[in-house]
Amino acid sequence: MERSHAMTPRRVSLTVNGESFEALVEPRTTLVDFLRGELGLTGTHVGCEQGACGACTILLDGKTVRSCLMLAVQADGASLMTVEGLGSDGRLHPIQEAFREEHGLQCGFCTPGFLMSLFELLHDRPDPTDEELRDALGGQICRCTGYQAILRSARLAAAKLRGDPAPAGAGGT
Repeated sequence: MERSHAMTPRRVSLTVNGESFEALVEPRTTLVDFLRGELGLTGTHVGCEQGACGACTILLDGKTVRSCLMLAVQADGASLMTVEGLGSDGRLHPIQEAFREEHGLQCGFCTPGFLMSLFELLHDRPDPTDEELRDALGGQICRCTGYQAILRSARLAAAKLRGDPAPAGAGGT
């Protein structure tokens, strides 16, 4: 049987966490499956596969996207950042440090989505209000916490990135 043109693998070129990649991908391959399966970047999690839980959140050209809702071919030519791109030289990013210090994670499944959403927000708004923090993180679902530790973590991350002392209610509460 002849293969339809729609199923012919397509070449994609993209930059992921500062590294250039070229690959042949099936047109129906989701971006999250490409990142996990082809590139071995398993920090981006597959949750609901409907874009509702946020576990698959990454940055595409600096903006958060749900990688379960995108096809890999749609990312052709783009620059992506996954949770693996946060830290460097074996060191945690200040956002990751804050989540560790404030116990903003439990099982860790949702954590990459929270981290990437917070990274985008703090890049654009280094001194966000609690309302802005809640709005930016509201698209993530965590089934283990009551979100208070996540909010404390977000406040501490913002303070760390600004070089401020830990805010009230953060840093060991």
